[in-house]
Amino acid sequence: MSPAELAARLRRGEAVSVLDVRNRADAEAWPLSGETITTHHLPYYRFVEAKVNDAVDELATAVRAALDEPVLVVCGRGEASAFVAERLLAEGLEAANLAEGMRGWARVYHAVDLPVETATVVQYQRPSSGCLAYLVVSGDEALVVDPLRAFADRYVEDAREHGAEVVAVVDTHVHADHVSGVRGLRDATGADVLLPAGARERGLDFDASLLSAGEPLTVGDVTLDVVALPGHTTEHLGFRLGDLLFAGDTVFCESVARPDLERGDDGAAEAARRLYDTIASLDDDTVIAPGHFSTARPGESGAYLARLGDLRERIPTLSLDREAFVERVSGELPPRPANYEEIIAVNLGRDAVDDEESFELELGPNNCAATADAD
Repeated sequence: MSPAELAARLRRGEAVSVLDVRNRADAEAWPLSGETITTHHLPYYRFVEAKVNDAVDELATAVRAALDEPVLVVCGRGEASAFVAERLLAEGLEAANLAEGMRGWARVYHAVDLPVETATVVQYQRPSSGCLAYLVVSGDEALVVDPLRAFADRYVEDAREHGAEVVAVVDTHVHADHVSGVRGLRDATGADVLLPAGARERGLDFDASLLSAGEPLTVGDVTLDVVALPGHTTEHLGFRLGDLLFAGDTVFCESVARPDLERGDDGAAEAARRLYDTIASLDDDTVIAPGHFSTARPGESGAYLARLGDLRERIPTLSLDREAFVERVSGELPPRPANYEEIIAVNLGRDAVDDEESFELELGPNNCAATADAD
């Protein structure tokens, strides 16, 4: 099964049975996740041993007991899982291999048009990490929000399909989970790189135009309002187009952002207070276009969007008072994103990596949420 086919099945809400044959640490750190996925873990070496001992039938029986057929076998690169899928097929079990494994899964990128009247807005979804980026097209000009370096060419191609050229690229904040594509897009198109002014205080080491809250951001015939959204990071900005807010890592469809990636555990509580105040300042009718998704299902349009008033009703953390919120959000947090310190250094321009190194750095879950607690 190709990664693209798997992504399409998950978007349709189809049930998928996954046999993960990676070592347990890798399988637990970066699972193939989704609310319609059922996963069972049996490491590859067990199948190698079973083949030698003529006991594959016993493992096939265990898989049948744990998972409904058909079974999708998954590993890191699609090689060990191909071996296992062949063994299971030989035992009469309906099985398929995920081509190219989790590395292939990391290259899946899906685009959905958002229901916006004043401009063409496209949401890009990377299911392997939950990263979301956006293309805004008005007239013959296009803006890209929170682009990923691995997909820089995609934004340019899609803008041109809409009869526009990318004239500006912007990051809502200094990302810690993926390598930003702002400089790649600048090099490919000559577009203006726009970054929050506070990125300079964090050590920004390349030329960019700096944005502050209250400044207008114009693309074609539309103007986006630049708003301060501190909390996840100190410099965080959002971009409002009518009721739609490109909110970056502020609040998601199932959780809120974690506060510890800029200043570590010592600064997490103060950052969480800022995050509480930021979210409290937004009105219920604000439509959140988040920077990530994890356990949430997309809406009927296929996009990850949510009215903030609805999020306040279904995310328990958002109903807490300020200090309870701080305790909840800065308390027990999931592991930080893989290689996050190096990714931050790359995004600030202090370190340089080539395209393959960039891709390797961001493999794994984004882990930018504090907790997933939507009802």
